[in-house]
This record gives sequence, C-alpha cells and structure tokens, in this order.
Amino acid sequence: MLIAVGANLPGYSGDGPLETCRAAAAAMDGLCGLRLTALSRWYRTEPVPPMPGAPRFVNGVVRLEGPMPDPAALLAALHALEAAAGRQRPFPNAPRTLDLDIVAIDDLRRSAPDPVLPHPRAHLRRFVLQPLADVAPGWVHPDTGRSVEDMLAALPAEDLPEPIPG
Repeated sequence: MLIAVGANLPGYSGDGPLETCRAAAAAMDGLCGLRLTALSRWYRTEPVPPMPGAPRFVNGVVRLEGPMPDPAALLAALHALEAAAGRQRPFPNAPRTLDLDIVAIDDLRRSAPDPVLPHPRAHLRRFVLQPLADVAPGWVHPDTGRSVEDMLAALPAEDLPEPIPG
C-alpha cells in the first residue's frame, strides 16, 4: 500500500509541516493492522494547482504492508490522523496541516465508492511520483501499465521537488 503524505501549515501542536508529516508516517505503523516498511525522503514542493501566497508543501510517501484492509476503513483511519493534526477543508486545494491520500492498494482497481483506486491524479503529480519512486522503484500503475520512472520522465521538468536534508 502506498500513502502520499503532505502538509504546508503548522499542525494543532504548533509543529511545522515536516514534523507533522513525520509524526503521521510514524502513526501509520500499526494502522488497520499494517506495518510501515518504507518511508521516502521528504521533499519541498510548490502547491498544485498554484496558489499565490500559499506556503510550499512538504511531501513524502509511505509504503505499508500487511493484510489487505477494507479501503474505506483505511481511508477513515487516515482521515482521523488528518483531523488529529487539525485538518480543515474550507475549499478545494486549501492549504492544510496534513493531507494523506491512498495512492494504491496493491493492484486494486476501484471507481466507487471512495476511495477511488489507484488515486485518480497521482500519475500526473511529480510531488507524489518522486517520493513514490524512493519507496517503490519500478512500481507499475495498475490502470496505465506504466512504471513510476516512465511517468516521472513524461512530466515537465519544472517545479522539481527539492529533497529536504536530514
């Protein structure tokens, strides 16, 4: 299972986006009976779509392994982590304290109900694919049949994610 992690606002505790993302990744170990097996580097990225004045994001990807969870139950558990970090949803693509998206659960394909799997826009987003390549090199998108490396190569080379040291 591949989970995208992102934030660009401080969380409830006052921690910055990087600390919030790290805490969320750690909290996923054991979630729905899954174990965290890989964590990407963290990257600074520009908001997509562009939002003038919005802070840059911290993005990463977590790989979880274990028994196949009910997708809706996993999504609900991720939403609970977002809520604990103070996530608000005032309008689409608003700045956020924490954003957790299921990118893929193995090769599961699902068009409804939520979550749609694989994530319907992940293959278009460098801020998802770059860290995904860290934790799942060679991963193949279940719908397109393209590898993460091929999808990255097809994207424009602008607004490249900046690895965060440490």
